[in-house]
Amino acid sequence: MPTAVTDGLAWWGAGDYDVARQVLQRGVAALLVLAFAQVVTQFRPLLGSHGLLPVPDFVARVPFRVAPSLFHRRYSDRLVVGVGVAGAVLAASVVAGLPQRGPWWVPALVLLACWALYLSVVNVGQRFYGFGWESLLCEATFLVAWLGSDAEPVPWVGVVAARWLLFRLELGAGLIKWRGGHEWRDLTALDYHHETQPMPGPFSWHAHHLPRWWHRVEVVGNHVTQLGFPWLLLLPQPFPSVAGAVVVLTQAWLVLTGNFAWLNWAAMVLGAAMVSDGVWRTVGSWTGVAPSASAATSVASSSFVVATALVGALLLGLSWRPARNLVGPRQLMNASFEPLRLVNAYGAFGRVTRRREEVVVEGTDAERPGVEAVWREYLFRGKPCEPGRRPPQVAPWHLRLDWALWFVPLGSPSGWVVVLVERLLEADATTLRLLRVDPFGGGRPRWVRVRLFRYRYTTRAERRASGDWWVREPVMVLVDPRGR
Repeated sequence: MPTAVTDGLAWWGAGDYDVARQVLQRGVAALLVLAFAQVVTQFRPLLGSHGLLPVPDFVARVPFRVAPSLFHRRYSDRLVVGVGVAGAVLAASVVAGLPQRGPWWVPALVLLACWALYLSVVNVGQRFYGFGWESLLCEATFLVAWLGSDAEPVPWVGVVAARWLLFRLELGAGLIKWRGGHEWRDLTALDYHHETQPMPGPFSWHAHHLPRWWHRVEVVGNHVTQLGFPWLLLLPQPFPSVAGAVVVLTQAWLVLTGNFAWLNWAAMVLGAAMVSDGVWRTVGSWTGVAPSASAATSVASSSFVVATALVGALLLGLSWRPARNLVGPRQLMNASFEPLRLVNAYGAFGRVTRRREEVVVEGTDAERPGVEAVWREYLFRGKPCEPGRRPPQVAPWHLRLDWALWFVPLGSPSGWVVVLVERLLEADATTLRLLRVDPFGGGRPRWVRVRLFRYRYTTRAERRASGDWWVREPVMVLVDPRGR
């Protein structure tokens, strides 16, 4: 029989969000599986002891308090693989719903372990982990760790925190655009974006060639979605459900027209979690698949209430600087205000580039790199290379080397590109596995150089005539030929 104390804790449960908890916990965990799989497959050639930006060098100059990571204590390539495998296994258990069957602290410990492991990776990841969705995944993982198990009601603190995260994600992206380049205000941004975005997808060429009036509709729709609808998250239901549904639909269009790693997928998980159980039951009654009633008790355990209350107070205290960032005239995008990345600022594409330039890496077997040399191109998995190749669908997988190369023509620090040349001259096997085609079949070229090319989509007429998706022309030599 419930006591007076437990009766007094009944209000702690939000109610009507059991489906949302499942969506958040399992959805975020699925993204963690992907992220840890990338640690196993990509971290060593990029950041390992013999990588392009070695972690041992980074931790030697950056103190733990600035970038807390278990790799400050010790780093080895074998250890980082262990971190990736352990994180993937823990996250997969949450996807399967195993920790959620126990008391509330079991999924909390599992997800906090995932958070600590991934934070350790991100904080030493430098250029290759310098993306907003890394902080987003860290913050979301910490948040869902406190949603409890199936034996507990969904805490209202968790519901509010999830809404606050989606609010910052969407409104931050909308404000950074409105305050950024004039192309967002004169509605011309989408005239260029589908062509110049970091990683075009299979339908990006088609999206670029849609009528200009449609691009204006896209920009207006973006402003309405990111500047207007987030405010519905601050209202009672069913308004948050409406806002969440809009986020899912608009993010699905971005998935269709580009490759932004798991950013869009994370936003869709958050959007779907805004939908109440009542709305899911209504939709289920239309489709014949209604969610089952929750087996959770109506009263939260006292230990769960204390833990989530403390976490809620922590998140509230850390929210001041991100909130001030939203309203401030010098808004930062994709910024963390503390090294644990618990409450962050988000935003993307404050400016849209109008010209696409791509790094092209070539090697030759010639004795000298003169005009007689025959240069062969290294081909990458995702970024534009040969004009006849249709841009592939790679998201939610993140090709970190391809993404980092997109920033090089924009002026990003790129000393690591010279290291990439050296690894190709060595025919380093782990580096070559990041590529789609090694023109030397694992052998060592005599010379490697890096050139910059101007890329643009073919017109409809050019595509019919040649079958190509791109037209490219050389701009300059970025790294002069280096030999062994």
